[in-house]
Amino acid sequence: MNQNIQTNIPGCTLRFAHERDNALVFSFIRKIAEYERMSNDVVTTEEVLYDSLFVRRAAQVVLAEYEGKPVGFALFFHNFSTFMGRQGLYLEDVFVDPDMRGKGIGKLLVTFLARVAVERGCGRMEWACLNWNKPSIAFYEKLGAKAMSDWSVYRLEGDRLHNVANLFSSK
Repeated sequence: MNQNIQTNIPGCTLRFAHERDNALVFSFIRKIAEYERMSNDVVTTEEVLYDSLFVRRAAQVVLAEYEGKPVGFALFFHNFSTFMGRQGLYLEDVFVDPDMRGKGIGKLLVTFLARVAVERGCGRMEWACLNWNKPSIAFYEKLGAKAMSDWSVYRLEGDRLHNVANLFSSK
């Protein structure tokens, strides 16, 4: 699973992250948080990330390398559709270093994950994109993705999550 996957971009390979890549994955998370203007929202540590990715296997990471240098990543996990009765692939993050954009590496990561989704029998592939991120929106639409305008994303986290959890009565 950790072998290099050859691509149609000369000098570019993909591979699934291995335990030794934990610090690298963490650095990409910091980079995407900076790009998304959300650096203050990163609360994970390398230790928590290691446990999540390589012990509990809650998600997987694909790394893009150009001429042997890491230049991008995609982090994904499987969700489940009750209507389809099967799993889906949820793309949590995809990021390519700014100086490597425009070479097709982002498209390569997304299309590779689409292939993974098909090979694993997933019914769909989904992700979220910040509304201000016009370049990414245009990129996704060019691939044929459609925005789910009838749906809104809701989130409970931190104290709010704990407050709702405390409403549960087991009696």
